[in-house]
Amino acid sequence: MCDEVVLSLEEVIDLSMKVLTLNGLSHAQAQPLARAMALAERDDCRSHGLQRLPGCLDTISHPRFNRNADPKPEEVSAAVTRIDADFGYSLLAFERGLEVLVPKAKAMGVSILAINNCFHSTALWPEVEAITAHGLAALIMNPSHSWVAPAGGSTPVLGTNPIAFGWPRKDHPPYVFDFATSAAARAEIARHRKENQPIPMGWGVDSEGRPTTDPAAVLSGAMLTFGGHKGSALATMVELLAGPLIGGLTSMQSMAFDADAKAAPCHAELVIAFDPALLGGGNIESNHEAAEALFAAIAGQGARLPSERRFLARQRSESEGIKVSRELYDRIVLLANA
Repeated sequence: MCDEVVLSLEEVIDLSMKVLTLNGLSHAQAQPLARAMALAERDDCRSHGLQRLPGCLDTISHPRFNRNADPKPEEVSAAVTRIDADFGYSLLAFERGLEVLVPKAKAMGVSILAINNCFHSTALWPEVEAITAHGLAALIMNPSHSWVAPAGGSTPVLGTNPIAFGWPRKDHPPYVFDFATSAAARAEIARHRKENQPIPMGWGVDSEGRPTTDPAAVLSGAMLTFGGHKGSALATMVELLAGPLIGGLTSMQSMAFDADAKAAPCHAELVIAFDPALLGGGNIESNHEAAEALFAAIAGQGARLPSERRFLARQRSESEGIKVSRELYDRIVLLANA
């Protein structure tokens, strides 16, 4: 038997939709979540793809999760929109908020979307790309659960706290980065545990605060930030900007809210869109050339721009199909037919 199954993007979406709706998630919520996981599989971001689907069922089962959430944008000011995700997944709230965020950014030069009371388990780059598709730059961040120790400590306080940024480009995919402020994503550590593989030293400590390469020990101990005190400071910034600033939970509060249900973090998400055309002082073409010169200077010396690997994987998947391990595929099919 072949070790892989080759699927189209639509087949991955349909498979995820079957699992999610079978377990009671509304079609409106399931669709953007299924698409986000399928896009991650397409771009070879396996830790945020179908591997996340079984965990989504744990989140759907959380006593506070709203399977029929119907978020609606609320106008706060000319530049600010708030949307309460109503304790459902964040992606439906983002999609509906995007319809307001984009025209406000183009009218004001900058616009903020504050998503509150949302469960989040997917990557941020699909949201960033959705904004750059409108010719806007984007910055998105959110707390998570308190899995990460601050620099110099060994007790979890901070979340993995991802930061994602996107810059629109002509005739090229957008410049995008999306990374956790922890040394590694928690899903990546979980993948190493599942595959019985050690993790690099520096990713985390055990419950006694000792450095370890054992992924299971780190998952029961504490993860670490990247870059020592610098990553710790950035993670704290995310806690504040995507937490108290917009009326959201910190990672410690999100962990307490979870009450050991093992669901995805429930928190807030800060989304900011910038319009280069309006903010650039009318020098659209020269500003574009300056940005492209910067990218060329980086790539010209053999350095890789963020997301280049992902874009190459996307091209490969679009021509050859999305390759999913047989073991994972069989597991998901069982869930779809349970």
